[in-house]
Amino acid sequence: MDRDQFVTLFRAHLQDVSKYLSRRVDRNQVEDLASEIFEIAWRKKTDCPDGMELAWLYKIAGFVVSNHRRKAVNRIIHLPILDTDKSAPSAEDMALDGSGVAIAFAALSGSDKQLLSLLVFEELSIKEISVVLGTSENTTSQRLKRARERLAANLASLLSDI
Repeated sequence: MDRDQFVTLFRAHLQDVSKYLSRRVDRNQVEDLASEIFEIAWRKKTDCPDGMELAWLYKIAGFVVSNHRRKAVNRIIHLPILDTDKSAPSAEDMALDGSGVAIAFAALSGSDKQLLSLLVFEELSIKEISVVLGTSENTTSQRLKRARERLAANLASLLSDI
């Protein structure tokens, strides 16, 4: 991938990467993290699979978000407890707000949440999710099937409690 191809990639996917980030981090961090993602992408441009550029960028973004959260936790551990307002809700929180779906979704494991978020919020295909997660399409399909079943079971449990 040469410079012009990378610029085209950047222009085509910056908005998608920014949306992905805005659902996972505070709004004021999106631009910095997006820059970091594209910097890594430039350094690793030879690793980009043909036709799977966005999924590849999401994979990098997943690592960047994980590192960002890890650093944030380390900073918080060393700070005194402060009384601060909550940050603005994420797009996922707003989409799920006020419904049993939010409670059922929150009860899922982190990997189930990630799978369903990539499918529903990022609108990725099974093939693209497989690239993001580094798994086969068959494994991804099976994991998605089980995640949906667990979400449905959580919802059924909530409804039976009403």
